[in-house]
Amino acid sequence: MKSEHISWHGGKVEKEDRHRLHQHKSAVIWFTGLSGSGKSTLSVELEKGLFERGIHTYRLDGDNIRHGLNGDLTFTDGDRKENIRRIGEVSKLFVDAGIITLTAFISPFKNDRALVRTLFPEGEFIEVYVQASVEECSRRDPKGLYKKVKNGEIKDFTGIDSPYEAPDSPEIVIDTETQTVEQSVQQILLYLKRRKLIP
Repeated sequence: MKSEHISWHGGKVEKEDRHRLHQHKSAVIWFTGLSGSGKSTLSVELEKGLFERGIHTYRLDGDNIRHGLNGDLTFTDGDRKENIRRIGEVSKLFVDAGIITLTAFISPFKNDRALVRTLFPEGEFIEVYVQASVEECSRRDPKGLYKKVKNGEIKDFTGIDSPYEAPDSPEIVIDTETQTVEQSVQQILLYLKRRKLIP
């Protein structure tokens, strides 16, 4: 519960000042999709591509965050919501710092993603739906999670016995069953250029 005895302490450096310093704008690129759809792979390659272009960027990955900041959370619906809420707030701070922030989280619920979107001005929340069928994700199974689900070792797994709510109108759709990683990264970079977020 938020204390009533706190207030926001402003500074003398604004987000726009950081944009001028970095010579690019900032935004959060929010990758969402099933486990195994390719979110982490794409975010890693996009981060590398942006960095090589001199863009200030940072990647927040679902598993990595649960090692520290969100290490106290489980996979109940309530904790999943809190996981996304915290990442939304952290992303907001990174974007305010003038950084293009990449997040790779399943973030299965539309309402949670919509709530995060409200934290940002128009154009600073870019939802990327990383699309792949459950069958394809299960075939890839990079972490062996689908096998564990099949063996009864994991319950409430997104896409199997817990719902994944696909975005209705994401800014970008990547179909990793038909697109290569290189094609997907180029699609996102082109979007960022067209929106004048990067030079």
